[in-house]
Amino acid sequence: MAVSSKMEACVLLVFVGLCIAARTVVAGGRIDDGLVLDWGHGNVSPDGQVISLYLDRDSGGSGFRSKDTYMYARTDLQIKLVPNNSAGTVTTCYFMSEGSWANHDEIDLEFLGNLSGQPYTLHTNIYINGTGQKEQQFHLWFDPTTDFHTYSIVWTSLHILVLVDGTPIRELKNHADRGVAYPSSQRMRLYGSLWDAEDWATQGGRVKTDWSMAPFVAQYRNFTATASSPGGYSYYDQEMDATAQQNMKWARDNYMVYNYCADTKRFSNGSPPECYMP
Repeated sequence: MAVSSKMEACVLLVFVGLCIAARTVVAGGRIDDGLVLDWGHGNVSPDGQVISLYLDRDSGGSGFRSKDTYMYARTDLQIKLVPNNSAGTVTTCYFMSEGSWANHDEIDLEFLGNLSGQPYTLHTNIYINGTGQKEQQFHLWFDPTTDFHTYSIVWTSLHILVLVDGTPIRELKNHADRGVAYPSSQRMRLYGSLWDAEDWATQGGRVKTDWSMAPFVAQYRNFTATASSPGGYSYYDQEMDATAQQNMKWARDNYMVYNYCADTKRFSNGSPPECYMP
């Protein structure tokens, strides 16, 4: 498929049935071309390929942010999570708007550590104008501590997708035309962090952080971001194809462990409206 010469510095991405024509920002040969350490004890490897985030009792953790902000974007980031007894720790990757916290937008991926031999939980949530309560949680079909795996957030005017190694696991469609809020007015920046949340992260806070295992280390590499251009380039997208939908159904049927839409105790008067919309 040809791309118009007017769309220089653009790429056509075909990814699990999602087509996007957009300007691409890639972290070049070094990860710190696109990401900058923001707080705590982290470092960039001498070859510039890997960011390592550290957590010990004294530091409180560490984090980074993207140099750029985005208005609709897709990001891919490879992460190797804290190995062994990671209970109490949280490793994150998320888009978040700047400005007032009360009205912030956020697309959140949090990896909740666990005891050795127990699975990590990938906790996802989406905040719109300061309101979240859209949690879905997943176990993974591999050990995320022995190698790097790719975690992706796709945020367009059509929908939000979360993907793991190219497999979609979650979709939130834009139903703003039917009165359901959707993040569409605030630019967002990408963040990553490693921090201690022993009061809630592992088995509801019943298992605390074992500081004898510190320092805890999470590693990130191969950051890319594809964003609609502020210069006015078009941003195209479309529905997932049948294969992508089948793959997402497989992941959700086999690995989803919590879905706010199915929590009748929490939503005793009925699930939020987007849960019923195709």
